[in-house]
Amino acid sequence: MSTAETFRTVLPNGLDTVLVTVPGAPLAEIRLVLPYARTEPGLAAARELLAAHLGTATTTRDRQAVADLAADLGGEFSTVVTAEQLVLSASVLADGLRGALALLAELVLRPALPPPVARDARRGPTPPPRPAGPRGALRRAQLRHAFGAPHPLVDDTPDGADSPDIRAFHRRAVVPRGAVLLVMSGEAPERVRAAVEAEWAQWTGAGPSGLVLPPFPRTAPTPGRLALHAPDVGQALLLTAGPAVPAPEPGHTALHLAQVVLGGHASSRLTRRLRERHGLSYGVDASIRQNAAGCWLEIACAGAPGTGDRLADEVTACLAELARGGPTPEEVRRARRYAAGFTRFALATRAEEASALAGFVAAGLPVDWLTTYPDALAAVTDDRVAEAAAHYLDPSRTLVATLDHHPS
Repeated sequence: MSTAETFRTVLPNGLDTVLVTVPGAPLAEIRLVLPYARTEPGLAAARELLAAHLGTATTTRDRQAVADLAADLGGEFSTVVTAEQLVLSASVLADGLRGALALLAELVLRPALPPPVARDARRGPTPPPRPAGPRGALRRAQLRHAFGAPHPLVDDTPDGADSPDIRAFHRRAVVPRGAVLLVMSGEAPERVRAAVEAEWAQWTGAGPSGLVLPPFPRTAPTPGRLALHAPDVGQALLLTAGPAVPAPEPGHTALHLAQVVLGGHASSRLTRRLRERHGLSYGVDASIRQNAAGCWLEIACAGAPGTGDRLADEVTACLAELARGGPTPEEVRRARRYAAGFTRFALATRAEEASALAGFVAAGLPVDWLTTYPDALAAVTDDRVAEAAAHYLDPSRTLVATLDHHPS
């Protein structure tokens, strides 16, 4: 990652704007992040439909005209939807920055949307959504049991909902307050700000959209064992939910290193135990999951049908062993090097860096959080990592949920 200067400002319309200057950069990166959580079950269809139309055509340009203009700018435009956000991205040649800002504003603010369907012209309700697959079903059950309900991440989408009013949803969702616009380029920040204001200062909205995940009903997961069964599941799946501390709060870095020792890399405890020693799982990982709803330590693994109970037993034993004895100094050393290396890898390209920085700002983290994280990793002592393992990896504080075929 090259040395860059960052300037942050909020436009009068409430748009949080981050300008990152990388002198001599041949490409410019633009990221617009909008809050986009399904805060109510009935919003699912509108979210999907609006995301499918944004970034494709405008009221004055059809798809081909948009594609031709993007090509003329030397740019690529894309849209990604997550559980919390809608992210629109543009990567363009440096001299195409102003044109890309204008085109992106047109795509976002004046998209070509289907006309509303009159109630008497509808042939019937919208077809029900496809049921969640095995992983989705297990995740909803995991979060519901661990953190309670009702909550958007665990509630089912109602069947037979009316066709969504996509134009009304656009007016609600696409507003400047709560949004983050990041521009990474080689130009001086004052020139970039002038270009941003020329295209985006007139963006208006009634206020924040409110499309932000609410906190879970419970902050700490309810521990225990949850075993789900389905006759047609093709593999055994496991998910856990344990206590965790979010970034950038004190204690997060020590827990992160303990999590890497547990299951964050190819020679972790879980990998050696489940894959190499017992041959139970062909995919295993441990991670700290964090969003506006909450924060939890999650282990995810998959194995052959019929191995769900065995996976749960081995994962529980691995947690207990690491919580009780702590990691070895060599394990901490490897975890520290891996975590620092992954940080550098995540910022390896300007496109990845721009996406990461925009995501940090949208999540309420400092814009330079990841770039300073290696220093935080180096400052954590082995004793602090052992304390984190003892506190957060205790299996008596963890929910272990599995989905497998019916027991014989």
